[in-house]
Amino acid sequence: MISPDEYIEQRLSDQISWYDRKSSTSQRWFKWLRFTEIVAAATIPFLSGFAGDSFPIKIAIGALGVLVAVIAALLGLLHLQEHWIKYRTTAEALKTEKFLFLTQTNPYDKEAAFHLLVQRVESLLSTEHTEWIQAMSKSPKEEGRANIP
Repeated sequence: MISPDEYIEQRLSDQISWYDRKSSTSQRWFKWLRFTEIVAAATIPFLSGFAGDSFPIKIAIGALGVLVAVIAALLGLLHLQEHWIKYRTTAEALKTEKFLFLTQTNPYDKEAAFHLLVQRVESLLSTEHTEWIQAMSKSPKEEGRANIP
């Protein structure tokens, strides 16, 4: 049998750290890609005013257009913003459960508090995992329909 301290250290704290890291990584990549996309898109009309017969500037404009398209496709494919928000939400929910348990605050102010903690934490993790599998299993057609208002 695992003790509450072992569970908190080996499972709960480990999962909080994992979700925190993944949230931060997704946020960083999302913001970096979005910033790059905005700068590249804004540079295209600026350079167009200088293009004239300049082949290098026309190549730069084309390359920036390709960059914008690739970044837009990556953001749609990787769902970085959605992952960032979902991972952050899960990390914060796990932190809440941990601190409620450690402070013996409702619902953890009863005799079976440890068992309740395990059930609630594992339920959160299972729900997040199930939602992730469903999101990754969507066909491109389903995903396209989900984005239509």
